[in-house]
Amino acid sequence: MKEPKTPSSLFDDLENLTKTAKWITNQLRKPAWQSDYQQAVAFLKAYKGSLGTFNSYRREIEKLLQWTWHIASKSIQALRREDIERFVIFCQKPPKTWIGLKKATRFINKEGQRLQNPEWRPFVATLSKAAVRKGQTPDIKKFQLSQGSTKECFAILSSFFNYLLQEEYIAMNPVATIRQKSKFIRKRQGPAKIRRLSELQWQTVMEAATTMANVNPELHERTLFMMTALYSMYLRISELAASKRWIPSMNHFHRDQAGLWWFITVGKGNKERQIAVSDQMLAALKRYRQYLGLSALPSPADHLPLFPKSKGQGPIANTSYIRTIIQQCFDNAILKLQHNNHLEEAEALNEATVHWLRHTGISDDVKRRPREHVRDDAGHSSSAITDKYIDIELRERHKTAKNKPILTTE
Repeated sequence: MKEPKTPSSLFDDLENLTKTAKWITNQLRKPAWQSDYQQAVAFLKAYKGSLGTFNSYRREIEKLLQWTWHIASKSIQALRREDIERFVIFCQKPPKTWIGLKKATRFINKEGQRLQNPEWRPFVATLSKAAVRKGQTPDIKKFQLSQGSTKECFAILSSFFNYLLQEEYIAMNPVATIRQKSKFIRKRQGPAKIRRLSELQWQTVMEAATTMANVNPELHERTLFMMTALYSMYLRISELAASKRWIPSMNHFHRDQAGLWWFITVGKGNKERQIAVSDQMLAALKRYRQYLGLSALPSPADHLPLFPKSKGQGPIANTSYIRTIIQQCFDNAILKLQHNNHLEEAEALNEATVHWLRHTGISDDVKRRPREHVRDDAGHSSSAITDKYIDIELRERHKTAKNKPILTTE
């Protein structure tokens, strides 16, 4: 059977979405597709305040429209429950022509024009960090949609169809009528595993960051402060990088009338939150500012960027660059663990990402602080999310199983 043609991208980034959407609309050959597309653009624009949410929703809605038009030959107005099931099955094993080996931008600038990038694909074959380290390369034939991605797909499509329902563009939400999503999403007994560093791994990572700062302060005093902030204040990587909606600044550390220090950030869903600053976090801030030649603590008028570029002016705005910085700490920690013959810990650290530092900080804090306090500092919407980090019951369950015999003696 002939592989379907590779589709072209539909949705540009937030900055250029409106401009390119007009051109894309005119390229669509069916009036029904044009209507579908205009509804999707209006829906995506509602998430302009949260770049991460916009990107996630854009990715799933793009796949849906491409499949609906080019595979099912329908409009989204005609989709029913069985169509959504077919779409999910398609996503689990898409045609090779729809899969890329690297992430590519949807649009590119060429000769003063904004054009669709021919290298972009709706799906991307990826590898774990450990596999990359071993010299493996992505293989389109081995593409697999994870359980997490399938679950996210259902959630996003349901939100999209609810929006269309409210706009009276459709008469029903086809995702809501799928009663047995379990055939697509594997259910799990008990809480999901939290990806975090062990005590030894975290200690070794911080030792590596401290050594880097002492040897090359010009590059790595900032690195050490980043590591401390990610762990101590549970920051997400997006909360470290500057964006149009938020630039982390020195005066986001502030003292209240009681003399207590807090840090303000803007996180997921464009929500501002206030984080309690510990004494050790405050000490890390003092060390960092002392290196920069500043006063020990910032004043309300101190608008200097919290994480300035090493070269040039202004704050770091690229999260990929931050990942590279943190990965240097992980790499040095891996070498140290290997040198000390902690081979299993070193191997496990190969998979660590920046987000593990947030998970590690939360997991360590729920052992010693009220969960409500950790919940608010982490920006969790409910205590149920924070509860996932509490593993006391798991430890007790394992303790009672540890000495179970295989053979009993009379």
